[in-house]
Amino acid sequence: MAIEIRPAKSEEMDQFGLMGSYSYGGSFGDGPDNLTASSNRPEWTLCAFDGSILATAFSAFPFTMRANGKSMAYAGISGVGTRPEYRRRGLLRKIMTQSFSDMRDRGQPVAGLWASQAAIYQRYGFSINNHKRRYEIDTSDIRLNKSNAKPLEIIRRTPPEVMDTVKDLYRNFIKDRMGYLHRSSALWMNNVFEEGEDGPIYIAVAYDSEVPKAYVAYTLRASKVKHRARSQEIKILDFCWQNLGAYRSIWQYLGLHDLVGRVTWETAPIDDPAQEIFQEPRLLHMVDEEGAWFRVIDVPSALSGRGYCADGSTTIEVVGDDLATWNNGRWKLEVVDGNAAVESTDEKPQVSIDIKSLGSLFTGMRRARELSSWGLIEGSEEAIVQVDRIFETQHAPHCPDHY
Repeated sequence: MAIEIRPAKSEEMDQFGLMGSYSYGGSFGDGPDNLTASSNRPEWTLCAFDGSILATAFSAFPFTMRANGKSMAYAGISGVGTRPEYRRRGLLRKIMTQSFSDMRDRGQPVAGLWASQAAIYQRYGFSINNHKRRYEIDTSDIRLNKSNAKPLEIIRRTPPEVMDTVKDLYRNFIKDRMGYLHRSSALWMNNVFEEGEDGPIYIAVAYDSEVPKAYVAYTLRASKVKHRARSQEIKILDFCWQNLGAYRSIWQYLGLHDLVGRVTWETAPIDDPAQEIFQEPRLLHMVDEEGAWFRVIDVPSALSGRGYCADGSTTIEVVGDDLATWNNGRWKLEVVDGNAAVESTDEKPQVSIDIKSLGSLFTGMRRARELSSWGLIEGSEEAIVQVDRIFETQHAPHCPDHY
């Protein structure tokens, strides 16, 4: 029987859930109604069916991300899995190819995912969007460099008491950034507010004359650290701030937890300022790890919808995109007052780049100079400098939210 590529029907979502359970070894629950199935809708899926058998599963959440000061529709790919007996047949490639076309038609110019294996998705044109930085520090080592800024008032509250305040601070924090998602209720719950084995969620808010300036969401649990006097652990789930003084105040508050032998933060951005304010930054035990992956789906829409820090123009040739062939060609990019116009052109390109490297350049994960030194973008020295100037971002790209 021929393989059919189509969305799953509502009565087939139990198969979708079981695929997620098997593919991810129960990470999102077992049974047909696990998180993989319950968080998706049939219309977000695109699957391969062999008759009534679900051979390959795939979904794309309709998210919105920040793109250096602007909002952009973003397809959050998730729930990908293939039954072992159907692997090595090119089913996922067929789904990816059709899904990219569907995303373009839906007005989603970019897509991203959390990769189970990087090798799978690099072949489809995805590149690393960001690194996530991990800290692990004893509260006795939270000692900050001197500052003239006075510590802000910190008040610990429950999530329901400060939900609106936290959401406002988050929106303000991400507005000029790259890669952060506009959080739906589901994203807030899955990444911040859902209680698990680490206990209840606490929110500490920093106030400057009763005006909220920062918050940290965290859990606190005993018997987590092998220390006879400080066996407790704080896990930071979310941390946003409006200025360095507020950021410092939150760390000072965490340092007041005398029974806590370990504070961990798994998803700090790569440009987090902790290294500059800690007296002994090495005691953060900092580790940088691979974050989310990213792909440009529709070059002209993505380039024209992004925010820019500098005006200028360049002509970019995109090559080698065999899954979204409409991206191949020459594109003239002109930025005036931070707003971009993009059009197809026959002009001689100033730089030439493949779709995977364009994703790294788009988010600010890589600079054109880096890509040029690795042979991943071609152009004159002057053209490379111009591209770097145009594509500079206000902050390092980051996506702390799993989906």
